[in-house]
Amino acid sequence: MAGRHAVRAFQPREVPRELLAEILAIASRAPSGTNLQPWRVHVLTGAARQRLVDAVCAAYDSDERGHSAEYNYYPAEFFEPYLARRRKTGWGLYGLLGIGKGDTARMKAQMRRNYEFFGAPVGLIFTIDRRMEQGSWLDYGMFVQSVMLAARARDLDTCPQVAWLDYHRIIAEVIGFGEQEQLVCGMSLGYADPAAIENTLRTERAALDEFVAFHE
Repeated sequence: MAGRHAVRAFQPREVPRELLAEILAIASRAPSGTNLQPWRVHVLTGAARQRLVDAVCAAYDSDERGHSAEYNYYPAEFFEPYLARRRKTGWGLYGLLGIGKGDTARMKAQMRRNYEFFGAPVGLIFTIDRRMEQGSWLDYGMFVQSVMLAARARDLDTCPQVAWLDYHRIIAEVIGFGEQEQLVCGMSLGYADPAAIENTLRTERAALDEFVAFHE
């Protein structure tokens, strides 16, 4: 768990299908209420991955209006201490990349990297049956974490991605979602590029006294 971090630049080295299947099978041991196992995963490699990248990048580049998530992942207005944490992470990444405040062109280009899976050869798209309730979404988080840990145990890295949510309609069309499928998030998976400066970013964690109350 301490070794896992969000990787934003990958080598083009392919990941064997058998290894991907092993990671997902291990991750499926994640707990869920009454063992509902509410997760569904679309694994994109090769031409299938490129079709999605091309479609979403085209929409992103066109600056089309009307692309928005089905639900609010973040609060409508950030407040402390969450605002400071968000800003520190964002400017930490931009600082490593030499992107200054007001450099909107480079910020947009970096954001676009999300829709290329940061160069990773594997893209994962996670969906859930939209009829499920909040508890199953909590269970889903344990599954996604398990995928990332199983990958790290096999010398692979990941980046969970909220950014795909704005383009859920395009994703549904390209992949061919079932009638009740709802997008949860995306994820880049592959072998980290050790030469990429952005992969040196390490985010801090709050001290225990900021979020733990011991009742004795």
